Amino acid sequence: MNKKVKAVVTDYIEDNLDWEAQELAKAGIDFAAHQLKFKPEDEVISKIADADVVVVNMVKMPESLLSKLPKCKLIIRHGIGYDNVDAGACARLGIQFAYQPDYCMEDVAEHAISLIFACARKLPQSRKTLENSSARGQWDFSTLFPVRRLDGKTLGIVGAGRIGSRVYRKLQSFGFKIIICDPYLSQKRKDALGEATFVDKETLFRASDFITLHTPANMDTKHLVNAEALSWMKPSAFLINTSRASMIDTAALVTALEQRRIGGAAIDVFEVEPPPPDHPLFRLDNVILTPHLAWASEESALEIRRHIVNDILAFAAGKPARCLVKTGV
Repeated sequence: MNKKVKAVVTDYIEDNLDWEAQELAKAGIDFAAHQLKFKPEDEVISKIADADVVVVNMVKMPESLLSKLPKCKLIIRHGIGYDNVDAGACARLGIQFAYQPDYCMEDVAEHAISLIFACARKLPQSRKTLENSSARGQWDFSTLFPVRRLDGKTLGIVGAGRIGSRVYRKLQSFGFKIIICDPYLSQKRKDALGEATFVDKETLFRASDFITLHTPANMDTKHLVNAEALSWMKPSAFLINTSRASMIDTAALVTALEQRRIGGAAIDVFEVEPPPPDHPLFRLDNVILTPHLAWASEESALEIRRHIVNDILAFAAGKPARCLVKTGV
């Protein structure tokens, strides 16, 4: 491209974007960064209307906003999920839409595994047991047991894409019987997983001691874990979600946990983030909660920044972004 390219960031989680500004300046690209999360749509438009490239983290970008960006030819989502951007509208308006599906695959897989272990060994509860025993001057494990051995247990993986397949590979040596439910996985991808056992959803929920979710957020997966699915689970089984909050019917999960119909859960994602202080999961002692941090590591933070800068540089050179969202109009 011969014309001057302008890239604008709508919102960001880094301390600053000085590195991005310096790298893009070397290529003669204008760069601006804002913090527009929760700002009115008109204000967002006023800040990004003259951008050729828009990088978005959590700002919502419906068609009503996208249609008022006459210069924009590329939207880049800072992250894996992109439900805050109307991908169909991007296609209709001739805007390329890129995302970063692979910057934190290892990190999310590792976090999911950490939560599986924490559920089995009751690590958060162990601290309380220690403090109570210390105060009494003698050990008291009465509120801690049962603690489960992992070897020989059945692990159910729902979704065996980039992250789910990594969970599978990393846990193969831990003595689990691993079963997978993924009706969208190609035969080629199934073959690449070797001796993995594939089952339907109900079989997985009934057989598993631990269930970990790794599916994208769409209409097919919304409330994939509902009251019926929870009723299939063993009373000793644990549910782990490091994917998207919409996978689970939260009200149904709260009921199942309150009634002790499942062993427990570990949740990293919420429908409203951060969740409000009165969120019902906060009052339960059989759920482990983490602050949507499965993606986080020093390595992943650097990797996604490099990917996004490279996408902008590719656009300026007349080339496509690395990972484009495929969607119909």
